Amino acid sequence: MGLSVSKTDFAWVYTDEPHLTRRKEMLKKYPEIKRLMGHDVNIAYIMVAMVIFQILTAYLLRNEPWMTIVIVGYCFGGVINHAMSLALHEVGHNLAFGHSRPMWNRIIGFIGNCVIGVPVSISFKRYHQDHHKYQGEEHLDPDLPSDWEGYLFRNAPTKMIWMLLQPFFYAFRPMLRRPKSPTRLEILNYIIQIAFNAAIIYFISFKAYLYLVIGTVICMGIHPMAGHFISEHYLFKEGHETYSYYGPFNYIAFNVGYHMEHHDFPNIPGNKLPLIRKIAPEYYDPLPNHDSFAMVVWNFIVNPSFGPYARCKRPDSMDPRNIDAWEKHLHAF
Repeated sequence: MGLSVSKTDFAWVYTDEPHLTRRKEMLKKYPEIKRLMGHDVNIAYIMVAMVIFQILTAYLLRNEPWMTIVIVGYCFGGVINHAMSLALHEVGHNLAFGHSRPMWNRIIGFIGNCVIGVPVSISFKRYHQDHHKYQGEEHLDPDLPSDWEGYLFRNAPTKMIWMLLQPFFYAFRPMLRRPKSPTRLEILNYIIQIAFNAAIIYFISFKAYLYLVIGTVICMGIHPMAGHFISEHYLFKEGHETYSYYGPFNYIAFNVGYHMEHHDFPNIPGNKLPLIRKIAPEYYDPLPNHDSFAMVVWNFIVNPSFGPYARCKRPDSMDPRNIDAWEKHLHAF
């Protein structure tokens, strides 16, 4: 169990990311897939319900012992907050109210973000777009682990530490790799979050606030819900850089497990992703997939062939400096 990982570098590939080609081919063969594109307003309703539920739960736990807060946070609150983070993923793609109402998506993102405890909604949207545009590209994909992560976390004990620290890597890795100047919406996100946190602490208790934050952090680490961080792009079979998960957690995770389908068609909301597989089964059924997030986490930790290096990496398609200059010009405009 303590064996060092066998990989000493990423799996370098020199082909384009596969999803654009698949998308064009599938739309030509199955034009009815276009009818699935759109939005799902139920995402917003569910987000509001989760916010109310979490505030009520935080209130009920306001004077409970710390151990109770941690246990409830891991088993219950963290699951809700992780589901909320996946709702923010949907909102980041404008899938709650559609691309014609971008500010409505931003507003519901602000509301849902409140119970997570830290401001992530706008920043996640900005960096996540790069993950779709530049999947696997050395300096442009913010989802790729760094070289020093691959070097340091090389055996089961250190991979457990890496999993525990996953929320921090996931949050800060993109900003360290290619930092973007904060936008007005990001600053507004920070202000709203600080005001909400202060209100929870003042009107309920500091423990109530920590219940929300503890749930967010621990359920992004060693927890079955966090299995999707590993299942989506880590190389469980050579030659395949994106994987879907077809297990029960999809019911409470906005079908985040349908990740191959999501990358093929990021403008289709989660509730309709299973329909893509039904329409075009030959594009998905033969592919390797997962049916257990818990086993994904376990295998990642104990199997020497897995580690932060177990990702496809390709050369950049563009000079990052040119992209940065263009983004700064657009931001100034």
